[in-house]
Amino acid sequence: MCLLMTYPQNIQNMIDDFAFLEDWEDRYMHVIEMGKALAPLSEADHTPANKVNGCVSQVWLITDVHTAPEPTLHYRGDSDAHIVKGLVAIVINIFSGRTPKDIINTDAKAILDQLGLSEHLSMQRSNGLNAMIARIQQDARALLER
Repeated sequence: MCLLMTYPQNIQNMIDDFAFLEDWEDRYMHVIEMGKALAPLSEADHTPANKVNGCVSQVWLITDVHTAPEPTLHYRGDSDAHIVKGLVAIVINIFSGRTPKDIINTDAKAILDQLGLSEHLSMQRSNGLNAMIARIQQDARALLER
């Protein structure tokens, strides 16, 4: 029996885009393009408080909380490495605009598997990606505990 996951439209669109790409090189270039499409952060945003620990490349995530009609977390991010900046864009696409409960309940690994990224990332990039996800889920838990 096969269970089909239902994702929000933006995540399903991302999965469909990656499925359309035939080989890893095309997917790799798509990740880089996603990173280039991120809105730039100001130099003032590149602070130790915004830096994600556990990434070999430098990664910064900014968390904005919108409270109406219910609390949602919105993310902006940056990296000093092209492929990692693309991974930041993917993580932002998965989690930004969601409620804390939705963020905690999102199976990011399943989504990344569907994108075909898991088997192609180095251990260091995988660890950095996991650090970004952990940071976002930590933000969500902190908001729920308020």
